[in-house]
Amino acid sequence: MTANPIFCAIDTPDLGVATRLAAQIAEHVGGLKLGLEFFCANGPEGIRQIARASGKDIFLDLKLHDIPNTVAAALQSVIPLKPRYLTLHAIGGLAMMKAAREIAYESADKVSAAPPKLIAVTVLTSFDDADLAQIGVNSATADQAHRLAALAAEAGMDGLVCSAHEAKRLKAEFGHMLRIVPGIRPAAGDTHDQKRVMTPAEALAEGADILVIGRPITKAADPYDAARRIAADIGIRAGAAS
Repeated sequence: MTANPIFCAIDTPDLGVATRLAAQIAEHVGGLKLGLEFFCANGPEGIRQIARASGKDIFLDLKLHDIPNTVAAALQSVIPLKPRYLTLHAIGGLAMMKAAREIAYESADKVSAAPPKLIAVTVLTSFDDADLAQIGVNSATADQAHRLAALAAEAGMDGLVCSAHEAKRLKAEFGHMLRIVPGIRPAAGDTHDQKRVMTPAEALAEGADILVIGRPITKAADPYDAARRIAADIGIRAGAAS
């Protein structure tokens, strides 16, 4: 687990809202996750502005999935933003992930930056067994997550996005890889569109390294206090680094 494992997912196209929120909660989170909604609206400069406003590590959650050459080219474009973590779909395959790793190191060296930690998405936490069956995957979510984790490990990925329900098994078999866990909800919180959820403390006990927490913080009446309470509940002191 990192010093402060909480990464707040800021999912809004509004740059002003995102910037104010990032600065507001920075004291109680280890980093910020910015995804497609934000990136499509604000582009690279939006990422830079959030990084400046918060002083926090950026988890760029683009979930890249395309042919190897296209994914490599996309990585080449975002490496200068210096994200700490960057996601791609493990289901994109071995060749795609290997191409991503190769270009990440080459591009980072050109801009004198550390390469981002490449994080492979296994099974989305909005999916359950029935959802997988609808798209022709006749495996339980846990088994599919394990299959994709093994592929990601072979490709040299640095970590996995997985449900907390799979984290313990994946830690046992792929302990060298980070486990980044979305679908985190405080006790008695609304699950929204997530199906495989856990509380922050439960997820950490199951082997999560980083907790992705969005709406319980960003939609709270007082986001600062919501972030503070979640951090306190798992024993994180204010200002702890990621």
